[in-house]
Amino acid sequence: MPRRFVARLTLVLAVIGCACAGPAQASKESLDASVKVALENLAAKIPVAPELIQKAAGILVFPQVYKVGFVFGGGAGEGALQIHGQTVQYYRTTSLSYGFQIGVQWRTEIVMFMTQEALDKFRASNGWQAGIDGSIAIVTFGVGNSIDTDNIRESIIGFIFDDKGLMFDLSLKGNKYWRIDVH
Repeated sequence: MPRRFVARLTLVLAVIGCACAGPAQASKESLDASVKVALENLAAKIPVAPELIQKAAGILVFPQVYKVGFVFGGGAGEGALQIHGQTVQYYRTTSLSYGFQIGVQWRTEIVMFMTQEALDKFRASNGWQAGIDGSIAIVTFGVGNSIDTDNIRESIIGFIFDDKGLMFDLSLKGNKYWRIDVH
């Protein structure tokens, strides 16, 4: 292998390792405040969101998920599971991916469990993986923030928004969710 390629690959893998390690653990107060803001942003952007928030058995909110990739990618973020507006547990999400991708991204990810059965399955596991332990229907935005209403009928729906980076990857498939202790 050419030395230049090996050097670039080593650099990329180091950056991915840093991304998967994720940000330093936040305090309960700062994480709860960020979760609240993320839900308010969702409700302000999507007209049907307040109704979905009320109907959901539980809502998993990751205010900032950091992703980085160059062919191989990784991401991580911390969030909270809310039931009826109250935080009941804290979680970390991690992901690894490969394929055509390049860049760095910060985004908000919200997963709504629309049935008690889906929420119970999620809470019973530690290391729940999207696409394997449950399928998350991603709600896509159209013109004027209209949404695909077919997806909101699924038992688990996800929103990804506030992309500020250069990476285009609107999927939660492969994301793992781990319970964490936050102080």
